[in-house]
Amino acid sequence: MNRLKSVLRKSILIFLGCSILTACNDAPKSSTEAKDSPSSAPVLHYAVVKTHPHDTNAFTEGLQMYNGKLYESTGSPKELPQTQSIVGEVDLSSGKIQTKVELDRDQYFGEGIVFLKDKLYQLTYLSKKGFIYDVRTFKPLGTFTFPSKEGWGLTTDGTHLIMSDGTQNLTYLDPTTFTVVKVLTVTDEQGAVINLNELEYVKGYLYANVYTTATVVKINPQTGQVMGKMDLSSLQQDARTKYPQALEMNGIAFDSTSGNWYVTGKLWSTIYEIKVTP
Repeated sequence: MNRLKSVLRKSILIFLGCSILTACNDAPKSSTEAKDSPSSAPVLHYAVVKTHPHDTNAFTEGLQMYNGKLYESTGSPKELPQTQSIVGEVDLSSGKIQTKVELDRDQYFGEGIVFLKDKLYQLTYLSKKGFIYDVRTFKPLGTFTFPSKEGWGLTTDGTHLIMSDGTQNLTYLDPTTFTVVKVLTVTDEQGAVINLNELEYVKGYLYANVYTTATVVKINPQTGQVMGKMDLSSLQQDARTKYPQALEMNGIAFDSTSGNWYVTGKLWSTIYEIKVTP
């Protein structure tokens, strides 16, 4: 199925299903809904530390902490004319994005971002094209192409760019030549884990937001095996209670200073700051 991540078709169907079937609760305090199973990866528990406002026009595609600041990248579905494909610093007091980069929404759909050394890298959705910027000035430095049919999430292990494309595969790219170094297939006890989206690399493990779900998986970067799962459905329910137009969860960022994570979603009114425990 063509995605727009199937932008509104899939998004709205999921939203309506959740609205009908799910009784929304008050703001969550901890992740108690997930149960450990002998045959499944361990559950990663979390507690909400605080909440911050988020721009409800932001169709979130990427979230990352860099030098103590939170950055967000967004996409721009044609069906949502208020959206933009931008990258910028998030003002946590207002939720507004202080735009550093903007793509022509008639040409490009912005996707995941990552900072590596002195550069910012940005993917686009269907163009098979990425953009490179100077981290200090945000001036364009060039473009690159990638082999995947679609660009989704982006992170780094400090050496390579690691991108997702909506499948079970994560592609490692050389950040200079953009040649493929390796392809990592992600699996759990049930087989391939598809719809891998927003990515983070934290303390030697990959973390991926599984699109259309409120699940984040912890991945062994050597084997591709899922080592843990975090169920953030209570955050998604809370986000939809606060703002009924909120769509899927998408956006995970780790703050190495505080040890906390930032989590949000497409058109959410809230960014959740959480503490994750094994």
